[in-house]
Amino acid sequence: MDPFRIAVPDEDLADLRDRLGRTRWPNEATAPPWEQGTPLAYLQTLVQYWRDGYDWRAAEARLNSYDQFVTEVDRQRIHFLHVPSPHPGALPLVLSHGWPGSIVEFLDSISPLTDPPDPADAFSLVIPSLPGYGFSGPTSGPGWNPRRMGAAFGTVMERLGYERYGVQGGDWGSMISCNMADLEPERVVGLHVNFMSVPAPKGEPPVEHPPAERFATTGSGYQQIQSTKPQTIGYLLDDSPAGLAGWIVEKFREWSDCDGDPERTFTKDQLLTNVMIYWLTRTGTSAARLYWEMRQAGREAIPQAPVTVPTGVANFPGEVSRSERKWAERRYNIVHWTYPERGGHFAAMEVPDLFVEDVRAFFRLVRSGAAPA
Repeated sequence: MDPFRIAVPDEDLADLRDRLGRTRWPNEATAPPWEQGTPLAYLQTLVQYWRDGYDWRAAEARLNSYDQFVTEVDRQRIHFLHVPSPHPGALPLVLSHGWPGSIVEFLDSISPLTDPPDPADAFSLVIPSLPGYGFSGPTSGPGWNPRRMGAAFGTVMERLGYERYGVQGGDWGSMISCNMADLEPERVVGLHVNFMSVPAPKGEPPVEHPPAERFATTGSGYQQIQSTKPQTIGYLLDDSPAGLAGWIVEKFREWSDCDGDPERTFTKDQLLTNVMIYWLTRTGTSAARLYWEMRQAGREAIPQAPVTVPTGVANFPGEVSRSERKWAERRYNIVHWTYPERGGHFAAMEVPDLFVEDVRAFFRLVRSGAAPA
């Protein structure tokens, strides 16, 4: 396990600026803004700011203000932030992101989780970059699906000396966290997710949820591409910064509780710092490949039995999927089920106050012994 510090060479930033300045733009869409994807005018404005106003060095310094490490598990490098709490007895907690997010999603939640007003709510955080994502670098070989990632993160926690810990995640991070609880129920004290997709039993209608209905009809094309031809889309994602931003930022707009305007919820700097994690590490292709890996693994990549670990689910209103509690209870030991008033798929980044509040509330049940094992 080696200390790690982000240090992007100046020439990489110069190359990015040059590429942004030479973007070859398509013609404008023949439909209202966002209906056919990221609008030309919006992306041009974002790219101009990226080239002339955005400060990567400030973002880099913020990330480097936290201790970071890399370690190798199963021939794969894994990068993670390790942020111990200043309070004795803090509960170790793994926070796992998904696509098209990164460790950047959790930055505004770190301080409230590690140093809360009540020390009894304190966590010591481990925030990994998924294999194939960010500073974990491209995957070293095939087979890196959510279950294998969950096992690898368990190894990281063991190497850090954490015998008992909680897990939390959204998107792929939710599936990884569920696998961690299934693989090592004697070590995982609690499972909290802000994305729970358990299909309706045969014969029952799905939940009426407008974001899920939009996703099913017009929002899942990226999934079909990335689960079948990730290498092909990868030539765009790792060669064109404007293309990468257009591909990723559209999802932050579509999947968040932003009322159609991504900058109602996120700042340009937040959006671009997340995109930069993919660009600087050339992991657009390998991150997309996770969808292909999941398609190959099928049911082998999900929990193999009902999860007995106490489980909490936060159902944010802008989320792209929603399940009934009674469906989830068939597979998980649900002890906490909430409907926060704001937020969407990127809850820790969109509404860190509500995200932190829900994580605290769930783990209070675990810490007090009120959540049955």
